[in-house]
Amino acid sequence: MLVTDDIYTKDGTVDINKKPANKKKTGNWKACSFILGNECCERLAYYGMGTNLVNYLQEQLNQGNVAASNNVTNWSGTCYITPLIGAFVADAYLGRYWTIAIFSIIYFFGMTLLTLSSSIPGLKPSCTGDVCHPTQEQIAVFFVALYMIALGTGGIKPCVSSFGADQFDETDEVERKRKSSFFNWFYFSINIGALIASSVLVWIQMNVGWDWGFGIPAVAMAIAVVFFFAGSRTYRLQKPGGSPLTRIAQVIVASFKKLNVKVPADKSLLYEVADNESNIQGSRKLEHTDKLKFFDKAAVETENDHDKESLNPWRLCTVTQVEELKSVIRLLPVWASGIIFATVYSQMNTMFVLQGNTMDQHMGPNFKIPSASLSLFDTLSVIFWAPVYDKIIVPCARKFTGKERGFTTLQRMGIGLVISIFAMITAGILEVVRLQIVWKNNYYDLKSIPMSIFWQVPEYFLVGCAEVFTFVGQIEFFYDQAPDAMRSLSSALSLTTVALGNYLSTLLVTAVTKITTQNGKLGWIPDNLNRGHLDYFFWLLAILSLLNFIVYLWIAKWYTYKKVAGHPE
Repeated sequence: MLVTDDIYTKDGTVDINKKPANKKKTGNWKACSFILGNECCERLAYYGMGTNLVNYLQEQLNQGNVAASNNVTNWSGTCYITPLIGAFVADAYLGRYWTIAIFSIIYFFGMTLLTLSSSIPGLKPSCTGDVCHPTQEQIAVFFVALYMIALGTGGIKPCVSSFGADQFDETDEVERKRKSSFFNWFYFSINIGALIASSVLVWIQMNVGWDWGFGIPAVAMAIAVVFFFAGSRTYRLQKPGGSPLTRIAQVIVASFKKLNVKVPADKSLLYEVADNESNIQGSRKLEHTDKLKFFDKAAVETENDHDKESLNPWRLCTVTQVEELKSVIRLLPVWASGIIFATVYSQMNTMFVLQGNTMDQHMGPNFKIPSASLSLFDTLSVIFWAPVYDKIIVPCARKFTGKERGFTTLQRMGIGLVISIFAMITAGILEVVRLQIVWKNNYYDLKSIPMSIFWQVPEYFLVGCAEVFTFVGQIEFFYDQAPDAMRSLSSALSLTTVALGNYLSTLLVTAVTKITTQNGKLGWIPDNLNRGHLDYFFWLLAILSLLNFIVYLWIAKWYTYKKVAGHPE
């Protein structure tokens, strides 16, 4: 019997045929190779059309700096809000595998329509020289394609990292250590796709044409779909646990119904099912925690909790169900602290690109590098730091801290927040120097000043370094700290920081433009940046990042890590 137990996983996962997952035939790095390949191609598609989007909006759709920048951040923000839809569908009904599969196909159709809108006469704008004349119908088709992609990515983003982590059994000590490495290599694969997108694809878009520039990402997305389905027999699948939002609502309603009920001092008297597993499909039991005690009322059993012979779930909830809600509430302050960081990150596709447009983009006498391609240095930074962190920093930190992962996930995220402050300071200093060259030499009306675009490399490199600490730490943190049956929703919650960061960037740009253009002034971010003060915008973000980090220190000190019953780690 013991030998039989060792054959199958103990975390409740099943294979594609809904049978208990065989440890040797499913999961681990064998299954992850398909997931990482899928993610690499999908991110190539996403960044291939998103990295240079601001230039497409300016060149093909005739939009100014502020309008183009805001359209990019609004779309990008939507790409990180739609994961709430995908996560709910995955956790409540379809599971992560089928959610990824269905939304990937929607994504591919969106990429195909985008390619058609930039290549077929009648759908693509007609141009006279450098000036294009898009019709309202052409603009509408373009944005329909763009937001189909936003919907498609909403089903993939919250599920794919959690689906990869599901391939490692948390109850197995060896596999649990591998899972921590998975998140680093997952982010590494993302940036391999981004590297190709920001270098090769951006160059194709600016020098060959937008039809090829969007067509190649569409093909990459098709390959991503094939990669994903090819690994089906090797995957471990977590069963959907029902609607997490319903369970949360039940705890809140039950707590308020028992407003006058006293919670017993002995917490073992709180209601919990007698079985080893919780009554939530695919979820282990959670130990009681002392914080947010008000919601413990939902687990106090009274005479009115029964409907005939069954328990009323809107009056009595298990300790595990109560702890699910507590876990989500504890995550919210950490979640909020990531919004400012995401705002800083979003500048790479907007203000950094616009700043680069004003600089000398030549590499030698004949080759000109598109300003959006400078994001490849962010990607190279991630590709450099991800394995360095996993293979060098973690083992060294482990010797000093004694922790299995070297740093706690909260410490890792905090380090990234500090680095992001220096990224904005670096961008601000560069803009000050650039403007001084403009002022001294009267270069106000030059399209590009004689200052190499490669002076932007440090700001991109620092953002990439910050990503490895904050974004990867965030992915791991929200997976680990989420209740088992809410992991897709938790991953989606972490992604919404990027959405709100993009929306905050839009709000800041709009507010700054409105305030600084009063009384006929050009403002900080005019269409001619040589006559503006983009450096002031970077200083504003640096100050907001510093204040955010100070608040984060208090949040991290307050946070209590989740405890799974029977698993003290």
